[in-house]
Amino acid sequence: MFETYRHLKHKYPKISLYQERRLIKQAQRRSKKKRNEFVERHIWFVIFRINKTVFSPYRARFGEEILSQAIFILYAKIKTYNLRYKDKKGNSKPVRFSSYIWKRIDGFIIDYLKNELAREAG
Repeated sequence: MFETYRHLKHKYPKISLYQERRLIKQAQRRSKKKRNEFVERHIWFVIFRINKTVFSPYRARFGEEILSQAIFILYAKIKTYNLRYKDKKGNSKPVRFSSYIWKRIDGFIIDYLKNELAREAG
């Protein structure tokens, strides 16, 4: 499972927060190449969340479909990521993209499984 994406794990080493924010800025400016690179860098995070959230039998049945649908979420979240985010006191607070998306990804995984299992139940 997820063999299609295995090469990405080694293609993109971990980058600093500063580099990540610079890449997001480029991706938000309609650079298709940078947007694709950014999504490819975060596919393994989505796979990690699938592995942490989904029981093995369901992961085997639905894992690939969940991942393919979650990729669309990554593209959408690039557009809504706020590079100028401030905490309640007004201080600039940079946040890693994976921290920004993890609840959305987990929520999507759970909703997807509920819908699929309800559909199968009749």
